[in-house]
Amino acid sequence: MSQDKNHLSMPVESAEPEPIKAIPLRRPGRWIAAAIILIALALFVWGAKTNDAYHWNTYFKYLGDKRIAQGALVTLELTVLAMLIGVALGVLLAVMRLSPNPVLRSVAWAYLWIFRGTPVYVQLVFWGLFPSLYKTITVGVPFGPSFASFDVQHWSAPFFFAMIGLGLNEAAYMAEIVRAGINSVGEGQREASVALGMSWSQTMTRTVLPQAMRVIIPPTGNELISMLKTTSLVTAIPLTTDLYGRARDIYSVNFQPIPLLLVAATWYLAVTSVLMIGQYYLERYYSRGSSRQLTAKQLRALAHAQVAGGTG
Repeated sequence: MSQDKNHLSMPVESAEPEPIKAIPLRRPGRWIAAAIILIALALFVWGAKTNDAYHWNTYFKYLGDKRIAQGALVTLELTVLAMLIGVALGVLLAVMRLSPNPVLRSVAWAYLWIFRGTPVYVQLVFWGLFPSLYKTITVGVPFGPSFASFDVQHWSAPFFFAMIGLGLNEAAYMAEIVRAGINSVGEGQREASVALGMSWSQTMTRTVLPQAMRVIIPPTGNELISMLKTTSLVTAIPLTTDLYGRARDIYSVNFQPIPLLLVAATWYLAVTSVLMIGQYYLERYYSRGSSRQLTAKQLRALAHAQVAGGTG
């Protein structure tokens, strides 16, 4: 009887099932669509190559021109500086919008209403006319003594005005991105910070904003790429030392706008491609832990733990 009990208590090894032989479905529509797209693309490339209106010899002549490269460098500098202004001011505006102070909330809302409600080109035109709007800028006590005075009409700084105009406009959009990131943090995090004795500003800077970066960073990369292309509008200042301005100056002399526009487009594509690669790795870094899908390393560790637990 004891032998029967021992026999019943022994685990019965189940036979492994045979591997499933999956036959993939045939999808002829995909191959037909791919063939049509490739044929249309080949026809377009061949037509562009044989079309003399493109002036490909002029395109390759100016593709590596020193003036174009210098314009691309100015465009990068303008993009980075304007984004720094936009991010810094955008964080401040987002915090003001979420502040319990009604004055700060009203000021932030009015700022977003103005800068998001008017075209950036119109704003840049106003910044180009800034010396005409204000003759002098005086720093001092209101209705009292002045400490310094600046003659704005003698200013010749189109790069500075372009940087300020683009940065202030970008701040309105960054404020909404930061606000969405802050709202993505659970209310329990704020309550825990308050329970620890933190003030509202400490809760924002030490608890909420660090956790909100996972939501803030990806769209900020999109705004950076968008800012790079928006710099072509600084012609409204007018600023002519950027990439598009250099290309426009060249084709205004040789009267061949098409190849020079293609040169500028190629440089824009090259720079945005590099920024898109950086954005991809940045998004992957900050999205860690947001997905339940395990990596290969985590799966191996889990399998090892299960084997060790089974043998124990």
